Amino acid sequence: MPAKIYKNLIGGEWVESRTGQTYENLNPADTRDVIGIFQRSDKSDVDEAVSAARKAYEKWRLVPAPRRGEIIYRAAQILEERKEEYARLMTREMGKVLKETRGDVQEAIDTAYYMAGEGRRQFGATVPSELPNKFAMAIRMPLGVCGMITPWNFPMAIPSWKLLPALVCGNACVIKPAEDTPLSTYNLVQALTDAGLPSGVVNIVTGFGPEAGAPIVEHQGVNAISFTGSSEVGRIVGEVAARNFKSCSLEMGGKNAIIVLDDANLDLALDGVLWGAFGTTGQRCTATSRVIVQKGAYRQFSDRLVYRVSRLKVGNGLDETVEVGPQINEQQVATTEKYVQIGGHEGAKLEAGGKALNKPEYSYGWFFEPTVFTEVDPRMKIAQEEIFGPVVSVIPCDNFEKAIEISNNVPYGLSSAIYTRDVNRAFRAMRDINAGITYINAPTIGAEVHLPFGGTKATGNGHREGGLGAIDFYTQWKSIYVDYSDKLQRAQIDTGE
Repeated sequence: MPAKIYKNLIGGEWVESRTGQTYENLNPADTRDVIGIFQRSDKSDVDEAVSAARKAYEKWRLVPAPRRGEIIYRAAQILEERKEEYARLMTREMGKVLKETRGDVQEAIDTAYYMAGEGRRQFGATVPSELPNKFAMAIRMPLGVCGMITPWNFPMAIPSWKLLPALVCGNACVIKPAEDTPLSTYNLVQALTDAGLPSGVVNIVTGFGPEAGAPIVEHQGVNAISFTGSSEVGRIVGEVAARNFKSCSLEMGGKNAIIVLDDANLDLALDGVLWGAFGTTGQRCTATSRVIVQKGAYRQFSDRLVYRVSRLKVGNGLDETVEVGPQINEQQVATTEKYVQIGGHEGAKLEAGGKALNKPEYSYGWFFEPTVFTEVDPRMKIAQEEIFGPVVSVIPCDNFEKAIEISNNVPYGLSSAIYTRDVNRAFRAMRDINAGITYINAPTIGAEVHLPFGGTKATGNGHREGGLGAIDFYTQWKSIYVDYSDKLQRAQIDTGE
């Protein structure tokens, strides 16, 4: 049966790209499986999408926020009904195992329920005026048209982090999903459409970054940009947005560490490292890519980790017994191979994995062995640079203070974790680790939607997704003064009279 052709969504209509070009969306576990054929869009498609969004915005911003929230609430209910269907499609298009894609859809559901409530909670402030017979307050206003560029590793959850708070705040949106995983964004937007979202409020343009993503960032009709991806691309996005005075939220890379102290529950820490490092095949910005172990526990912990990692089952994520799925594409496998070679040249000890899988059952997919390096120096490239693959570096350290120093001494600051039974050290770690997220006795992955998500240093530019952080980004403050004195009153001048 021929693969289904998916079109762009512009102004409520499904339309072909102006380019007349398309591309195939392939299953990374079995590239013979074509998920769908998608539009390869360019600037002309973006122009039409932005025009549709600007038109829809003028009506959408006037819809009372509680009514906007009710549409999002209905979308959450629809997503719940379709959770298994959408999870299976996501496993086919992205590769991660079913328990993870179910979690990805659930994250969109959770975000929808939370943001639906924000329809009645977009709190402002009322304050006493310095002048008599004068009322003062601050309210939240929408930004206008928001452009969104999303990654492939959380193909429904991350679009939900961006679309749903933007919508409940009264903005209209143009979204370009990652070229590797556009279908999950379609499914999310279909739920919103079926819930009653008006035409043109969300527009989807598919394609590749330079052709379809860059025009969104550059477009004069786009008021704000939300980007999740690499720090290299994010730097360019931020520079272009700054030149055009656009609000810009950047969520980028990580080089996240778990600290394991001598007093830790090693069984718990081992389970945490396995999940943190090899969940989503290491293809998370919050993935555990460094494990800093105090020397008293180092050898025992390393040996047990290598044993467990060598027994992880790799395969097609549709098989419920599989623990680690494929990488997203050939390029990611090549990147992982490059860093494994670098680690060997730098003198790290390769104790598990280290190569692409090429047995017959893996011949049509992009699979890589779960990999462990030990005896890693924290200055090595494999301990400094983001790999985005199933590779973890185990680093020995002398004490708690040195562990914190090693954890902080990377360009990124997204997620972090420490395993210890010492409550004093746990609280010092919360204070002293330079990261946007810190876990105590839990791995570096597993953020919840009602708390701010984001990082420090090269991870981002200070904005946060999730919870109030998202509401803050997708609104702008407006101060309002009502003078009912029936005379001219001059602030800062007449206050002494």
